[in-house]
Formats: sequence, structure tokens, C-alpha cells
Amino acid sequence: MASVRFTVTPTKAEDVPGLSDTSPDISSRSSGRVRFGSRESVNRSEPPSEASGALTTSAGTTGADTPDRSNVEQDGHGKLSGVYINNTHGVDDDDFYDRNLALFEEEMDTRPKVSLLLSRLANYTNLTQGAKEHEEAESIGEKRKSPQMGTFMGVYLPCLQNIFGVILFLRLTWVVGTAGVLQALCIVFICCCCTMLTAISMSAIATNGVVPAGGSYFMISRSLGPEFGGAVGLCFYLGTTFASAMYILGAIEILLMYIVPEAAIFRSNNEDGDGAAMLNNMRVYGSIFLLLMSTLVFVGVKYVNKLASIFLACVIVSILSIYTGALVSAFSPPTFPVCMLGNRTLPTHALGDGHCAKMVTVTTKLWTHFCQGPEPNASCDEYFDQSNVTQIPGIPGLSSGIITENLWSSYLSKGEVIEKQSLPSPNIPHSPSSRHLYVFADITTSFTLLVGIFFPSVTGIMAGSNRSGDLKDAQRSIPVGTILAILTTSLVYLSNVVLFGACIEGVVLRDKFGDSVQGNLVVGTLSWPSPWVIVIGSFFSTCGAGLQSLTGAPRLLQAIAKDNIIPFLRVFGHGKANGEPTWALLLTALIAELGILIASLDLVAPILSMFFLMCYLFVNLACAVQTLLRTPNWRPRFSYYHWTLSFLGMTICLALMFISSWYYAIVAMVIAGMIYKYIEYHGAEKEWGDGIRGLSLSAARYALLRLEEGPPHTKNWRPQLLVLLKLDEDAHVKSPRLLTFASQLKAGKGLTIVGTVIPGNFLHSYGDAMAAEQTLKHLMEKERVKGFYQCIVAQKPREGINHMIQSSGLGGMRPNTVVMGWPHAWRQSEDPQSWKTFINTVRVTTTAHLALLVPKNISLFPTNSEPCTDGTIDVWWIVHDGGMLMLLPFLLRQHKVWKKCGMRIFTVAQMEDNSIQMKKDLATFLYHLRIDAEVEVVEMHDSDISAYTYERTLMMEQRSQMLQQMRLSKSDREKEVSDFAPSVVVVSCRLRCPFKESLHRRVHMTWTKEKALQVRAQSGSNTPEGFRDMLSIRPDHSNVRRMHTAVKLNEVIVNKSHDARLVLLNMPGPPKNPEGDENYMEFLEVLTEGLERVLLVRGGGSEVITIYS
Repeated sequence: MASVRFTVTPTKAEDVPGLSDTSPDISSRSSGRVRFGSRESVNRSEPPSEASGALTTSAGTTGADTPDRSNVEQDGHGKLSGVYINNTHGVDDDDFYDRNLALFEEEMDTRPKVSLLLSRLANYTNLTQGAKEHEEAESIGEKRKSPQMGTFMGVYLPCLQNIFGVILFLRLTWVVGTAGVLQALCIVFICCCCTMLTAISMSAIATNGVVPAGGSYFMISRSLGPEFGGAVGLCFYLGTTFASAMYILGAIEILLMYIVPEAAIFRSNNEDGDGAAMLNNMRVYGSIFLLLMSTLVFVGVKYVNKLASIFLACVIVSILSIYTGALVSAFSPPTFPVCMLGNRTLPTHALGDGHCAKMVTVTTKLWTHFCQGPEPNASCDEYFDQSNVTQIPGIPGLSSGIITENLWSSYLSKGEVIEKQSLPSPNIPHSPSSRHLYVFADITTSFTLLVGIFFPSVTGIMAGSNRSGDLKDAQRSIPVGTILAILTTSLVYLSNVVLFGACIEGVVLRDKFGDSVQGNLVVGTLSWPSPWVIVIGSFFSTCGAGLQSLTGAPRLLQAIAKDNIIPFLRVFGHGKANGEPTWALLLTALIAELGILIASLDLVAPILSMFFLMCYLFVNLACAVQTLLRTPNWRPRFSYYHWTLSFLGMTICLALMFISSWYYAIVAMVIAGMIYKYIEYHGAEKEWGDGIRGLSLSAARYALLRLEEGPPHTKNWRPQLLVLLKLDEDAHVKSPRLLTFASQLKAGKGLTIVGTVIPGNFLHSYGDAMAAEQTLKHLMEKERVKGFYQCIVAQKPREGINHMIQSSGLGGMRPNTVVMGWPHAWRQSEDPQSWKTFINTVRVTTTAHLALLVPKNISLFPTNSEPCTDGTIDVWWIVHDGGMLMLLPFLLRQHKVWKKCGMRIFTVAQMEDNSIQMKKDLATFLYHLRIDAEVEVVEMHDSDISAYTYERTLMMEQRSQMLQQMRLSKSDREKEVSDFAPSVVVVSCRLRCPFKESLHRRVHMTWTKEKALQVRAQSGSNTPEGFRDMLSIRPDHSNVRRMHTAVKLNEVIVNKSHDARLVLLNMPGPPKNPEGDENYMEFLEVLTEGLERVLLVRGGGSEVITIYS
């Protein structure tokens, strides 16, 4: 043996003699890696190969005297490892890469090298590495642009654009005027606290790894599981969809009321019908706007993104104009006079000629509205006669002190006139007929209603997390940008509440549509330099927000559909070739149309508030659950969070839901609950490492530790089943009805473990074990049995069952009852292992103090689709077994199959027993057990042993002895053959003999003449004399007595219960001496002969039923 060391260095393949011409396939391979540099042993006794010949040539050309050191050079495009390595097993050359890791080469397929893992992480862009569901979507070799967006452009500004919206411009002044400054500050503060606490929780989740597309849906689903994720994801989708409808309705309101009122299609002849006509206009124009926006989104999102910056600029300019106008109003307030009749506000259209007076040389237009004619002496309205017409400034200005009047609330009912309490007014109620002459409240207002209407103006905090893939450092940008955006918007809202209350007259603030200020947008009257700045800016900002919602909602639905957790949504996961969600956009447009048909901004806002609040609630819940569970993977970079903050945020969200609209809250919860249950029962199974699973594990651990504190009380006893099933050669369950029967016992709601044993070696039978477990799983799903399945591989089935009985369960959740089938045709079976395994299992369950249920003739038991319409369940209570015989019929009758069956209990009285008293006592006992059953005591008189009993015992013992002799002779033959085999043939082979196994088979079949005579002489049972000796035996006395009992009991049971649907019977224990096992099986056969369905019951030694409460 000699050691040859090869050193391979990169060079050109042509420089190596003999390779460029003779080995073109080697030089054509591409590899840029040095394959090896270690010592290889070459056996000189082996015949020279082509590789060794090439080696000699190569060594000779370099002028080396001996081939113990060769410098072989190759190009980076060539690979020479195959030349020098004896690859006899056909392993690819790549398996020899990096000999320093040869010990781990078999694990490379499932466990990548650290260098490979790090290179993948270094090239990371948007998808979470190591997460299977995202790696599947990653195309190999696809080039992506590296994210470059920072905190300001990537998170802060998108959040501002999504948070500032239609409510700020159209409803915030009305909220301030109605609720008062103090309560309005409270409303804004509560809503902003809700979003701030949610943002803290969201920042913790978003910085605990990478959040791909889907934003809040992804965070909730991966934190709380697919059921919660799907339910809340769809709620968030519906909220975003209704938000688009709300923004479109806001844009139409601005268009038709403040920009081009002449564009209204529907007009009312009387002013009472103006509201209905306006709603119809909103529906028509809203549908047109929705169609145009959906078309724009369908054509290309890039156009929406380009317009986003313009819309954001409109928002910022509009807000700045409000602040500027408020400051200017301190010095020179704008002129917007408000006409008042007494303390009641008059709309501008009631003036007609613009004169806010009763008379100007002649009567004015106002006079004609309240009087029966233009004459000065005409009869007029009483309130008009006794009240003065005055003008007050609509914008008194920042320094006017009007805030003292606007501090307090002024909630109104629908139809009430907007009044200024500080002005004098006669105490005369206004008549409904003159309602159109005043500015009145269009809806009944309350604190809760205003909360629901205002809350959509603080939503939109998820915009940053939705763009995590475009951020340069998402872990830093999302928390900083989102929290700064919320602080900014909260400051803007709170300051605007104070400015509105300090600058604008109260009656103008409560005038929702600006009728008292010449039909101007109320917030526009404060803006500088012109109201049109706010009007145009708010119109474009609402259009932009609607486009953003129509863009985001279909993508959210597509993300849910692609997760495949809701089967009927799969179609919405498809789209155009570039991935645009066409079908999802169509559904979004249809749902948004429903919101537009509502046509009222004040009615749509609470709907989307519910959905957003539910989403935020579960974001807080996800953070709190993850924090409290302290899962090892919970390591957020954002550290300024606490579970108490998350619970506080969750509480505020829940409170706001019911404060704003309790019936909408219930509807939203019912929708989410229905989606949750649908996903739970029909959705695809997903394992996302969610927090609810972690919570279940913690709860299970806690419960198991509590159960360990002591044995269960008799009142808490319920059958914890271990069902032993047998599989055939094709891995099919031989007796599936056994599991059906177990499912019918599940009224006790206990544990169920379905187990089977596969003979063999676990190292070689792992695949079979997995296949067997899948078979059990599918059968359990078919029978709707909730439980666990277990498969054990053992050399002998008996040992496997022993291991399963000993090791099944965990802590206090261990099986207390074993269900196993009866060994069919055990008499005809040549292999005694089936019934020996059965008896061994009976002994093991007795030793383990477990109850045992053995259904006999299980194939005749009813399925779950075959209910028994009549009949009885008969219980033969022969010995006390802890009450199992009483409890089992009760549990069975809870199931629909046995529900209509009556219950009869039989017990056996001996000669010395008082059968009448026994019947009374048994009836009393059942009364205290609260079990309804007929009671009967069967008297069994002492009688002589019949000839039939004697003959049956004799046949049993003869059969037993015959089988024993046959098994002994067979084992003797096998033993002698194995001892004699080496003397017949001796094989010596130092090398591998391919025919060795077949040779051994021939040896085992080889007999010598002398050996055959010897075995025949020793086997007396093979002679006729041996059979005659067997026939002359006398049966054992104890066997005769046992057979007598079995025969007599069987006669009584068949006589009384031959037509029963099911017979429950005490199962006698096996004999202590294993030699009588065959007789034990015969006794059981005789005991149950002639009965269609029998359940043999053996108690576990503990009481399972009690008369006490």
C-alpha cells in the first residue's frame, strides 16, 4: 500500500497532457471550486485502470521519478475529481465537494451548509428565508431591485396620506360643534390612543422578523393562526373596501354640494324631498366614480402611485391653509354673516334676496316665507312676530372668546332646529311645517354615534407595514415612521378641535352642510386665502384615498386567497399575467357598490369602524399572547412594548366597538365567528407557528400538570379509550367497525387514542409506520373520532401492544380503557399467536388496572348511519366491576344509534340468595344512579353436570392436547434440523457468496435417514397408539366446573336476551397458569354462543359510577 497525495490547482485543462484530447467530457464540465486536497490510498494489487494510466502519463511528463507527488492543474471550467477518486458506487462528483464536511455529506440535502445559508440571507430582499410558504414562491435566480426607501418616504408619508381623509374636512367641525370642545377632545384622544397602542403592538410584531405583502393580515395570521388570520383578514378586507366607498361618497358630497351643485341629476319640487334626491344623486355619481376608479386601478397601479404624491400634497396644503386661516382670523376674521331669527339659524336660501331682515323699505323675501303675503299687515308666524332678525359673524376669530360657548355639547334629535342659546328667544315651539325655513339636524346625534363616525379618520396606520418589502431597514423604519405619523396626525386633530372651537360660531359648527354660510364647506370658511383651497384639496385627497383603498383591498384578498385557507376564495388568488388581482378587484368593486348604495357617509363610517377596530383588537391580542407566552422566537427589535399596553389597546378597541354601534359590533363579530368556524372545519390545514397554538400548548401543559395532582374522582371518570386496530398486508384496517363503536362511546367526551402495531424493525419500517398512521388518521376523520393516532414498530405484536399500553398518553391524560377486537377463527388458525396475543393483552390490561372492552361479532354492530329504532341493551351483571356495566349503556344511549334502545339489567341469584330482595335492592341502586332500566333477577338452581357439558369439556381438552403435541413435534423438528445442518454441508467462503441464503434454505430442508427414524421414534403422537392414548384421557375436574358454568349461563342469557340489540357481559379473567389458555378461549366461546352482538367488559378495579352528587 502506498499513499499518493494530489494537489489540484486551477489552470487550463489543455495544460494537462492526455486530458485535453482523451477526456473532452471532463474539460467541458463547469466548476469553479477546488474539489479535494487529501491523501488517497491506492491498492497496487488492483488492476490498472484508465485513471491510473492517465496518472502515470501525467507523472512521467513532469519528469518525476515516482508518482507519489503530482501537480495537476486545471481550469476553473474543468473538474478532475472523478479522475482520481474510485467512484464505485456511482455517486455524483458533487458529493465529494469539501472533504472537511464529509461526515455530514448525507445531511446536505435537508440541512444546508452554514456558508450556503449565510449567502442566501445576504442576498435577501423581501421574502423570509426559512419559511416554507414563502420559499416556494421565490423563483430561482430571479433578480430583484434592492429596497431603497427610508423612514420618511416609505412609512411616514404613506401613513399620513392614509390617516388624513374625508372625515377631517367634512365632519370634524360638525363633531366639535355637536359634542363640544371637551367631548370632542375626548373622542379624538380615545381614538388616537387606540391607534397608538395598536401601533406599538404592530411595531413589536413587525420587527419580530419580516412582514411580506398582506400587512396586518400576515401579522395576525402568523401570530394567531389561520382561523383568526382568515377571519380578521376578511374583516380588514371588508373594512378597506367600505373605506373606498366612504371616500367616494365624500368626494361626491364635495362635488355636488360645494363645487358644482348644478350637476345634480335628481331635484325635488318641495324642499322636504331634498334629502332623498341628494341620496339618489350620491348613488348615481358614486357608481360612476367607482367605475372610473376601478378602471384606473385595473389599467395599472403605477398610475395610482404616481398620483399619490399629488394627492398627498393636496392634503398637506389644505391642512396648512386651516392653520394659516386660524392665525389670520385673530386679526382679520373672514366675513361670513349668519342670519338668526331669535336664536334659530336661518339658511341662506331662505333669504332669497340676500337681505337678513324683515323689512327693507318693503317686505323682504324672508317675510314671504313666514307670512301669508307680502303686505306689512299680513298674518305671520307667531315665532316670527315675536323674534328679531339679527346677523352674527360665522367666524368670530381666534381672539373672540367664542370657545367658552363651544366647550359644551349640544346633541340634537333629527329635525330639531340649530339654535344659539345665548340669544333671546320666545318660548314657542316650531311647527313641523316650517322646518325647512331653518337649519336643522339631519340625524339624531349622541356621543357614541360621533365616535363611530370619527374613528375612520385615524385608521390607515398599517400603510408602513404593508410596504415592508420596499424599505431599506424595515425593522427600524416601521416603528419610527408609524408612531411619528400617529403623533403628527393626533396633534393635528387635537389642535384642529381647539381651533375650530375657538374660531367658528357654534351654530355654524353644528351646520353639517354649511347652509347658514352661503352653502360653503364649513372648514373652508376658516381657510386662507380662499375656501376653494380646502374644497379642491379635500376633493382630490378623498379621490386619492379612494384609489388607495381600491388598490390595497384586492391585494389583501389575493394574499388571503393565495394562502389557501378558505377554499371558496381560491379563484380570487388569480389575476393578470403580471400578478394584478383582476378577480379580486371585481369583487371589491361589487362590495364597494353596496356601500355606495347606502349613499350616506354617516351610515357607512360606523360599518368600516367595526371592521378596523376588530382588526386592531386582534393585532393587540397577537402581541399580548406572544409576549405572555415568551416563545423563543419572540425577539422583536422594537423593545418599547409591554403586554399591559397591548391589553389596554385591546380593551379600548372592544369598548369603542360597542360604544359606537353595539349592533354593528355584534354583526361584525358574528361574521368573523362564522369565517373562523368555516376555516376550522373546511379550510386547509396550515402550521404557521402561531401564538394560539403556543397558547394551546401552554394551556395543555398547565392542565396536564393539574391533572397530575391526584387520581380523578369517580364523578369525573370517563372512558379514555385506547383502541387497538390490526392492519392487513395492504395497510388497511381489518375491523373498522371497532372505531365506529368507539365513536359511539364518545358521549363521555374522553380521550381517544387509536393504535396499531407493525411487526418489524423501526429502522427499516419507518415509512410503513407513517403510512399506517395516515391510514388511521383518514379512518378517524371518516368516523369523526376526535383523538390521536399512534403506530408502534416491534419485533413481536405482543411486545408492541405491551409497550403501547404502558406508554400511551401523557400525565393525567392516559387511557383507562382498552378496546380490542375478538380473534376471529382462532380455532382454525394454524398460528396460535393471534389468540395468545389476545390473552396476553387481557393479562396486561388487568395488571395495569385498565378496563377492557371486547366487542364480539363486531362486523354485525350498527354503523353510525344505521340507528336502532327499537330493541334493548341487556346488561348481565354477574360480578361487580366498578360500575362499568352500568355506565357503558348510558353512554351508548347518548348516541343517535342507540338512543331509542331500552335498557335491561339482569343479575344472577344463587340458591342461598333472596331473589325478591335482590330485585328491590337493585332497583333502588339504579334509582340513586339516575339510570332508567328494567330489572330482573335470574335464579340459577344447582344441577348436575350434564352429559353435554362433560362431552364439550372432553373435546376441548383433546383438541388442546392435540395442538400441543403438534406444536411440540414441529418445534423439535426445527431444532434438530438446525443442529444437524452443519454436518450435512459445510460452506467455506472468505468472499461474499451470492448463493449463501438459498443454500441455507436447502440445508434446512435436508434430512438424513437416521434422523428421520429418530424423530419418528420420539414422536409417539404420530402413531395410531398415540391417538388412542389421547382419546382415553379423562377431563380435568376444574375444567368441567368452568364449562358447566359457561354452558348454564349461556343457556340463561340466550333464553332471555336472544332478541337484544346488544348484550353486555362480565368477561372472566384468564387463568393464572398459561397452559390453560386454549381452554380459556373455549370458555369464552361457549359463554357467548348463540348471541348476535356481545360486548365483553372487564373492569379496571376502580369505581366509575357513584350515587352521590
